[in-house]
Amino acid sequence: MNSIVGVVNDESGSVRLRSVSKSYGDAPAVVGVDLDVHSGEFISLLGPSGCGKTTLLRMIAGFEHPDSGDIIVAGNSMLDVPPHKRPVNTVFQSYALFPHMTVAENVAYGLRQKRVPKAEIAERVYASLALSRMETFADRTPQKLSGGQQQRVALARALVNRPKVLLLDEPMSALDRKLREEMQIELKLLQRQLGITFIFVTHDQQEALSMSDRIVVMQGGAIQQLGSTEHIYSEPANAFVAGFIGKQNFIDAIVVGPGVLRSSDGELITSRMPAGVAPGTSVRAAVRAESVRVTSEPPAAGVPAVAGTLAGISFLGDVMQYVVITPSGQEFIARAAPGQTEPLATGAPVWCAWDLADLRVFELEPVA
Repeated sequence: MNSIVGVVNDESGSVRLRSVSKSYGDAPAVVGVDLDVHSGEFISLLGPSGCGKTTLLRMIAGFEHPDSGDIIVAGNSMLDVPPHKRPVNTVFQSYALFPHMTVAENVAYGLRQKRVPKAEIAERVYASLALSRMETFADRTPQKLSGGQQQRVALARALVNRPKVLLLDEPMSALDRKLREEMQIELKLLQRQLGITFIFVTHDQQEALSMSDRIVVMQGGAIQQLGSTEHIYSEPANAFVAGFIGKQNFIDAIVVGPGVLRSSDGELITSRMPAGVAPGTSVRAAVRAESVRVTSEPPAAGVPAVAGTLAGISFLGDVMQYVVITPSGQEFIARAAPGQTEPLATGAPVWCAWDLADLRVFELEPVA
């Protein structure tokens, strides 16, 4: 195992992006991205399809060249460095294993290309397979492995090259939910054990939240927010981030005074009004599904709430989900642990209530 694990200093696994941009024809894919990834950090690039996250990863790997800006790995610019000479390795979505080679041969392939001595290859291949718990499958071919096992082989093949940075492009997207959750835990534990930098691309918010030290939320080729998992979740920078992380109920409203909004379903109050928002401003308010309480009785005075009709109840395993339709046609989602909400019947009149600090207010982004 010592042939894989090394000492990581403050600079060895760092990645710095400086004003990095990339366009395909007239379509911008990445727009002026600045980002510092710390050595030994697990950071996720999160966003919907087409947001620029995979393009950014491919530029770090060297498979795409930025139109402008600089990419610095371990203190050195990578602009003129070809992919195979960069101190990074990539695990692809498709795994890209050679079907005619055994597991051990797949893992050893890069070392053989570099003409590493045979004895060293054997030692490093075994150590890498042991890390990914695949040493007993060394003589099998990829088609005789499950999806999770193939993913472990792809990881072993990347790690055997001793990269300073490991890039992962949605490597678990083809796995079923149970295996995916198991692999999330294993991958994070492996990263902690190795201490090398992981940059992970995903469109799955739960995946990013469960694994990352920090998350980069992207949209339109730009970073919308960068922060710890807790900060991204609890303090979204704008309505896009709020809507992408967790399940939000959005309410379009007009500011009528300090902490007071007027919506199509009545007046709402909040303690989270942004500073400097003038009366008459159109805003978008948001309250998370897990913050909403559904009751058959109207809440006490001063508690923000909207009335509606209970349209559906769903059991989701760890939570019950309630769908409430307000008089304006707004759909409200509430989620609570089973047994935390009073017995309610579909079609009954109900109230959706929440705490003052749970209603966030975002100014609407100007239309380009």
